[in-house]
Amino acid sequence: MKTNFYIKICLPVFLFILVIPEVIAQKFENSWESLDSRPIPSWWSDAKFGIFIHWGLYSVPAYAPVDEVEGVYEKYAEHYLMRLIEKNNSFTDYHKCNYGQHSTYADFAPMFKAEFFDPDKWADLFKRSGAGYVVLTSKHHDGYCLWPSVHSNGWNSMDVGPKRDIIKDLSNAVRSTGLRFGLYYSLLEWSNVLYTSGDMERWTTEHMIPQMKDLVNNYRPEVIFADGEWDYTSDKLKSTTFLTWLYNDSPVKETVVVNDRWGKETRSKHGGYYTTEYNLIGDTLTTGRILHPWEESRGIGTSYGYNQFETTAHYYSSKQLIDLLIEKVGNGGNLLLNVGPDANGLIPVVMEERLLAIGDWLSINGEAIYGTTAWDDRPLQEDNGVHYTRKGNDLYVICTEWPAEELIIDGIRGAKDVTLLGSDLPIKFKTIKNRVCVRPPQINPANTPCEHAWVFKLTNIKK
Repeated sequence: MKTNFYIKICLPVFLFILVIPEVIAQKFENSWESLDSRPIPSWWSDAKFGIFIHWGLYSVPAYAPVDEVEGVYEKYAEHYLMRLIEKNNSFTDYHKCNYGQHSTYADFAPMFKAEFFDPDKWADLFKRSGAGYVVLTSKHHDGYCLWPSVHSNGWNSMDVGPKRDIIKDLSNAVRSTGLRFGLYYSLLEWSNVLYTSGDMERWTTEHMIPQMKDLVNNYRPEVIFADGEWDYTSDKLKSTTFLTWLYNDSPVKETVVVNDRWGKETRSKHGGYYTTEYNLIGDTLTTGRILHPWEESRGIGTSYGYNQFETTAHYYSSKQLIDLLIEKVGNGGNLLLNVGPDANGLIPVVMEERLLAIGDWLSINGEAIYGTTAWDDRPLQEDNGVHYTRKGNDLYVICTEWPAEELIIDGIRGAKDVTLLGSDLPIKFKTIKNRVCVRPPQINPANTPCEHAWVFKLTNIKK
């Protein structure tokens, strides 16, 4: 009996102790080959839906042309400073007319008061949206910091503007709701002489990397969304040096997730998850059967930063956003949906309404989104409004339009049961060779489980 006890109890414990140090002690080398071998923490892959927040001095003028230009990037209000530097006529004319001939971008700092910024209300809205994580711009390309960075020469929200540590306030509020918190960080600054001089050695060692380490040590972000990487290669930006520290020695080394924007050669090649933006840059990620984790980011309107000239014609409707989430998740990705608060700290009501509508839909159908994977046998590039996700042996058939006729799911030999999420209406189905045919029930406004899209769950499918 004593021998069996030691074999059954003590030996597994001993082996467990031997194995654990190898996992904890895993070290990544300062190379893309090593860093790219780190798996994405599962919490991010399971969350599927995140909230992006672009907020800063550009929220004061809140301007970019919306109907007068064609290009996506030309409609970004957060690029206001660069358009002034470039002497873009639309922006310079707007600036002179509204702020005067001698006004500069720096004059926006005292106007960025954020007097109605209520981080608890923001966090509550994001929680109700059904998102799993929130990513805030810590510093955009204009260099203005939303925390009291000692490397900002006073160009931050504590020293000028709101007079508060915005990152601290929002991160505490977001985490109190159970959501994960992350930070966007720009690797460039349009008007910083260290950057514009091209002295990357000083830029990275005296400014960029110290700032990023400050953010990680003080705020523990579990997402780092790097951006502004297009001017230099990752070796010039010392990106692998930072990531090696992040993965090996930082306080978030076990849970942090990073993207792929670490040098002009790295998108869709190196880093953590791959990124698309308004379906641009690496847009091939959104179709096919890519195995690498990826994420689409975009605004509810035409801009990330708040643009006061956007109308309902420029905003995605609630249905369009829900369909967008379904499409991205069905193809194996996440959706990072942006909101742009105004300079007072208020999130536009239309954006609030859109987020709440997504949350309402997810409250019924989240089972088909959270913790799922793309179905390997799904039809590709079909525009019939039907998408698929999978969780274990269950298959979810997500219809963005109510099916007018029998649903036919090819590639499976049967299912134990078929149900409509949010409804107890009986669902009739039959199996014919390698396909399952589902007859949608009769629904009406009184018995429909939700709006916008509907999910049929096929339990315990047979291949």
